[in-house]
Amino acid sequence: MGDQFRDFTLAAVQAAPVYLDRDASIEKACGLIEQAGALGADLAVFGETWVSGYASFAGWANHPAFGPLLQKFVLNGVEVPSPATDALCRAARRAGCDVAIGVAERDTTTGGSIYCTLLFIGREGEILGKHRKLKPTMFERTVWGEGDGSSLRLYDRPYGRLGGLNCWEHQMVLPGYALISQGLQVHAGVWPGGRFTRQEVLSRAFAMQSSAYVVMSGGLLREEDMPDDIRALKMNIDGVERHVIMPCDGASGIIGPNGDYLAGPVFNEETILTAKANTGTVMFQKMIADHAGHYTRPDVFEFRVNRTPKRVASFDGAEAKVQRIRSAIVSGDITNSVDLLGALDDLDLSLRHSMVAD
Repeated sequence: MGDQFRDFTLAAVQAAPVYLDRDASIEKACGLIEQAGALGADLAVFGETWVSGYASFAGWANHPAFGPLLQKFVLNGVEVPSPATDALCRAARRAGCDVAIGVAERDTTTGGSIYCTLLFIGREGEILGKHRKLKPTMFERTVWGEGDGSSLRLYDRPYGRLGGLNCWEHQMVLPGYALISQGLQVHAGVWPGGRFTRQEVLSRAFAMQSSAYVVMSGGLLREEDMPDDIRALKMNIDGVERHVIMPCDGASGIIGPNGDYLAGPVFNEETILTAKANTGTVMFQKMIADHAGHYTRPDVFEFRVNRTPKRVASFDGAEAKVQRIRSAIVSGDITNSVDLLGALDDLDLSLRHSMVAD
């Protein structure tokens, strides 16, 4: 009879955040997570930087509103971990549902850098991990820092191997292949929301290349979703009036491993899309084209991912100082006990104990 795999339910959450209001957006997200859980979702996926909205104002850095909007964006950033993520974890546990949600992550060390981060939360109420967007696109580079390869990993969940990418990381090709090479089965593809991102063609292509389910969740921001003061920010370009904040129409959907839609796409409405999935279907599609198996040529191509976390600075401790003295002995810079004691005094008298212990 062969192996049997149970069905599971995927959910794409398409809803507007409370724009540039972290706490209110978190509260709304928690309610949506519980709704997804009530629909039987095993995984609920929100759009890119859903908390607390996509920074489209960065496209107009010469506009007088840019500075105040950027400041508000940073002040409403999500630190990981923080009370904001604690609330999301509690909601996931109550709902019995895994969550992948885009957040504007604020650097906990400096407080001055923001990353486009996809946060993964388990139904157990714990943070599984996070992925910072590797390369912001166009005007996004004005506001977002760059991630590193340490977060290009999958999470083993009861229904399959879960991964995810932000927006045009699907265009970059290699981040996607890093996940595919690890046996990706369920993928959170998060987007700012809208046909202008080419999210449909990239998401469907990625589903076929990876032979994985893709939950394509796009952000939603209609005129009525904008706070009054932000909706009033407009400009005239070639006789056409437009908002400083770009409206987003969602375009969310759930895509099967063969590239076909299982749900959606939907535009300009708040909804939670759901679809049934099964890893047996994933295995069948990989048999057709397994890009981490028989459909690859490691004898022709070599692929390496640097998973070392990016470090801004390193600080020598006692071990490094001791190694410096050892190197000086080997090189001949230290030739007797007087030189050795002098070197110890120069570095730190307490290191004499480290030298003796070693």
